[in-house]
Amino acid sequence: MAKHITRQLIPLNIAVLTVSDTRNEADDSSGNYLVESVRDTGHQVAEKCICIDDVYKIRAHLSRWIADDATQVVLITGGTGFTSRDSTPEAVTPLLDKVVEGFGELFRQVSFEEIGSSTIQSRALAGMANKTLIFCMPGSNNACQTAWQKIIMQQLDSRNKPCNFAPHLKNINLNSGQ
Repeated sequence: MAKHITRQLIPLNIAVLTVSDTRNEADDSSGNYLVESVRDTGHQVAEKCICIDDVYKIRAHLSRWIADDATQVVLITGGTGFTSRDSTPEAVTPLLDKVVEGFGELFRQVSFEEIGSSTIQSRALAGMANKTLIFCMPGSNNACQTAWQKIIMQQLDSRNKPCNFAPHLKNINLNSGQ
């Protein structure tokens, strides 16, 4: 595993999708937090969109990024709960080639320390499709901060030991970060 570790960060192209029936650019605090965090850690924001909570509209945005040669990671915030409108997992799961089981499990474990048993109502998930890594997290600012700071940020860092997702993504040149 360690042979894929680099000395310098390999910047990734990351798209951010906010799934919400009520948010707009002015009040999309979770999406804006993720955009700022992506940039602050040395990665590039490929695109940011807000999409209503509709299975087919979510799939349309995500499918475009999965097919795009430049987009390596997609961060999706919102639509992971249990209301009748929450449909992010149903939209995303059929598009995945592989599920990253550990993300949802670890997210709920870490969240338990913050919100107690309410964490069982999160359907956070992650997976890979066409060498694009996709993370789906709840729409609250706290949930996005928890997911980013305690899990995602490290796994997108090509320097993270003992392993990270960088070598598994499309168009990665591990020699550029040596």
